[in-house]
Amino acid sequence: MEDRNNRDAESDDASQDDQNADDQNGGGNNKPKKQRRQIKKLKQELREVQKAPPTVVVADVAPRARMKKRHYGVLLIFLFFVVLPSAGVFWYLYERAADQYASRIGFVVHTEDTSAVTDVLGGAIQLGSGGSKDTDILYEFIRSQQLVSLVDQKLDLRSLYAKPQNDPVFAFQQDGTIEDLLDYWSRMVRVYYDVDTQLIELRVQAFDPDDAYNIAQEIFAQSTVLVNRLSAVAREDTLRYAREELQTAEDQLKAARQALTRFRNETQIVDPSADVQGQMGLLNTLQAQLAAALIDQDILRDTTRDNDPRMVQAARKIEVIRKRIAEERQTFGLSGDGGGSNSEEFNALLAQFEALTVDREFAEKAWLAARSAYDGAVIEANRQSRYLAAYVGPTRAEKAQYPERIMLWVMTTLVLFLAWSILTLIGYSIKDRR
Repeated sequence: MEDRNNRDAESDDASQDDQNADDQNGGGNNKPKKQRRQIKKLKQELREVQKAPPTVVVADVAPRARMKKRHYGVLLIFLFFVVLPSAGVFWYLYERAADQYASRIGFVVHTEDTSAVTDVLGGAIQLGSGGSKDTDILYEFIRSQQLVSLVDQKLDLRSLYAKPQNDPVFAFQQDGTIEDLLDYWSRMVRVYYDVDTQLIELRVQAFDPDDAYNIAQEIFAQSTVLVNRLSAVAREDTLRYAREELQTAEDQLKAARQALTRFRNETQIVDPSADVQGQMGLLNTLQAQLAAALIDQDILRDTTRDNDPRMVQAARKIEVIRKRIAEERQTFGLSGDGGGSNSEEFNALLAQFEALTVDREFAEKAWLAARSAYDGAVIEANRQSRYLAAYVGPTRAEKAQYPERIMLWVMTTLVLFLAWSILTLIGYSIKDRR
């Protein structure tokens, strides 16, 4: 409405301008009348065009689409490439695929915290834990050909997995090799390993619930054997170290005792220190007797005459005691050549004996420490430091949960449809380039 009013106002302004122009032209008579009429006519047409509603140009309607040969080819390919294979997969899953039962089991390698440490001359013996490494080894063992062979020998896996007669897709070919059985094992036994918690969970599938249960139980038994063997190796390593230390201490003790025995055989002295103590006791006794004899002689000298027989006897006694003291002092040596030489030789023997005695005592203490360490290692080794603990025992299925037919059918159909779509797009792209 506003546009129309604007156009009327513009036309009125244009009429007013024409009127003014006519007045001016009429007054001047400068232009011919014919030219003025043409101008007036054009202006009138312009006003009519401005007053007329806007014209909408409508394009021609596209012709109706029709099926062509290439469209029928695409549909035919869709039928043979997607619909029929999908229908075949659906039929096979529900008509031919055998039911599979799953047994679940979960376990962990438990390691006891045996923190008792036995010191051996400043060293230490401690049973290592190694729980994380044991779990990694067990994870690889469950997926290994060795375990498959062990379980096959015990339960005859080929026969168990070849039970379905009309299911060549999901059943195992009984004449397959051990490598084929290992590949099939990876499909039927799923291992879930949590690195953070060190938990291992298995899902064992079979065509019979009892077979799945027995396979899961045999896996756990073989895994227990492996963990026990690893624990035995660790214990043997620990005992071997303690045994070597004990053997070294025993050899040192034997050598020290043999050296001391050889010294005694050569010198004919069992204990020089005891001999010295005995001789010193004898000298002290002789010295005391000599002092008493001298006192008696002095008393007799004061109370008797010089020719008294008792004076002669007292002098004789003193002389004998002094001679005995001199002889006893000379017996500290072995050669008897002189007091100084004998004393030096005896001191050397005494020093050698003391050195041998110290070596023997040190060897005895080292042997006692090594023996104590070995006994402690044996006690710790006898305790099973690591073992396999099942937190979920082998379960026995009551309902077949596999194969997951709906999921397999949907996934197969989706893959076929995507492949068909990609091939169709590629074909049309090639056609457009031509």
